[in-house]
Amino acid sequence: MAALLEVKALKAYYGPTQSLYDVNFEIPSGGITTLLGANGAGKTTTLRAICNMVRTNGTIHFDGKNITGMATEEIVRLKIAHVPEGRGTFTALTVDENLRIAAYTRKNKAEVRAELDRIFDYFPRLRERIQQQAGTLSGGEQQMLAIARALMLKPRLMLLDEPSFGLAPLIVLEIFRILRRINEEEKVSILLVEQNAALALDLASHAYVLETGRVVMSGPSSAVKEDENIRKSYLGY
Repeated sequence: MAALLEVKALKAYYGPTQSLYDVNFEIPSGGITTLLGANGAGKTTTLRAICNMVRTNGTIHFDGKNITGMATEEIVRLKIAHVPEGRGTFTALTVDENLRIAAYTRKNKAEVRAELDRIFDYFPRLRERIQQQAGTLSGGEQQMLAIARALMLKPRLMLLDEPSFGLAPLIVLEIFRILRRINEEEKVSILLVEQNAALALDLASHAYVLETGRVVMSGPSSAVKEDENIRKSYLGY
């Protein structure tokens, strides 16, 4: 499977402080890849670096195109959608308004309506709450809205940062089932940052483990799951 995203020798900085050290990884076209690691390992920074939201060195190629240093809004136009930790919904706006903001550049209203119908097929709860203020939704519904808004961009790659954070286990399982379906039906590639390592490894086909800003292990998720250090550190057995 060809690589959609290639990251080579990636370094990242917050002011003078270096956060990533020569990070290398690939995301296959149509695949799901997970980044694992403890808090502060550099997972969120990696997603931000891809979107040029932090100062970086190294190279990032998307579909063969060098996007290193490209403006964040141009990266979004290439159909890379970032769902940040904390969801980032516009809490004062309705569900409908949140979704339509993501399609504000599209003039074809019939096309936008078709996109909304497609998304509500994945997230029927959002259809039920279409005129509800986003800030009044449950945490799980807000996470669904954040993913749905990213889907309005018709992304080729979704960057997901801790989608399970703060959610009840049953809601997390529902969201992960939807992510698998989106990947299978839409062929959207996914880079998943997730503290729930067991769920992440079940969803993803490939995994990278970060420690203090460095990749210390990578491989098929099935092999990473069987590694003794990973089991002890992240899976609890």
